[in-house]
Amino acid sequence: MFLGTAGSMPTAHRAPAALLVRRGGDKLLFDCAEGTQRQLLRSSVGLLELEEIFVTHFHADHVLGLPGMFKTFALRGRELPLRIYGPRGLVDLLGSLKRVVGKLSYELQLVEVEPGDVLDRDGYRLAAFAVAHGVAAVGWSLIESTRPGRFDVARADELGVPGGPERGALQRGEAITLADRRTVTPQEVLGPPRAGRKLVVTGDTAPTDGIVEAAWGADVLVTEATFADEERERARETNHQTAAQAAEVAQRANVGLLALTHLSNRYFGPEIADEARAIFAETVVPRDFDVVEVPYAERGTPQLVKAGASRRREQEVVSSAPQ
Repeated sequence: MFLGTAGSMPTAHRAPAALLVRRGGDKLLFDCAEGTQRQLLRSSVGLLELEEIFVTHFHADHVLGLPGMFKTFALRGRELPLRIYGPRGLVDLLGSLKRVVGKLSYELQLVEVEPGDVLDRDGYRLAAFAVAHGVAAVGWSLIESTRPGRFDVARADELGVPGGPERGALQRGEAITLADRRTVTPQEVLGPPRAGRKLVVTGDTAPTDGIVEAAWGADVLVTEATFADEERERARETNHQTAAQAAEVAQRANVGLLALTHLSNRYFGPEIADEARAIFAETVVPRDFDVVEVPYAERGTPQLVKAGASRRREQEVVSSAPQ
């Protein structure tokens, strides 16, 4: 869910950087720019009791929303701890904000990470990787665990596996013993293992081979396109990238869908999309409150839902193909 898709400055239609990822009951916020809590309040999900926030780097257009959100949670009487993950310097940054935030009703848990660090979760992991932005910065990969193969009901019937807990055990990868003392193994009733989903969020960065490696085979790559290619030299000077460069990264990394954010206020979006699609067709340039839905591979491809998190507009499901 794209809460902020602007570059360094907000515009009338785009707020600065913030992205909410929802996976099952987990809600993960990546970056928290100025106005992020208001964007959440304006959205269909509201201001959630977030448990974790992941910061890519400490430039103002990625973190200025943190003090206000901290204070709002305290004013609501929050007691649940809030964990913030970010690159080296996180503790110093938030320590300097104490005067602004004041006393909180809950614990802030600060975790500094380095590229290569991995956070294990139930059914997936979050991996930090190096980006190139001229300051301490990391990108984040959400990588789901491999899933068991599809359960073959007909084969289970042939083998005499009763319905109920026995079939559940086989689906979990456990062998079972039937009443007649025969053993049935998962390999006898499960198809080939199925890959989980992979989402990669770079934050601000120049194009690098390391991002290609981190994003390899991702279902969705969310990365910046601050400039069009006519400003390639400006992008190089500021450690950003152009739409064409982002598309080249996506093409090399064999991703399913490229979502471009962090647009300079000199662009409206279609010109960035056109430039990227000339190289990588499966590109979208979301606006604030757009959503990308990421199904399992056997159920389809990632889809852009225009205004999918807006309170004011009906959801319109569109293809990831050019619009």
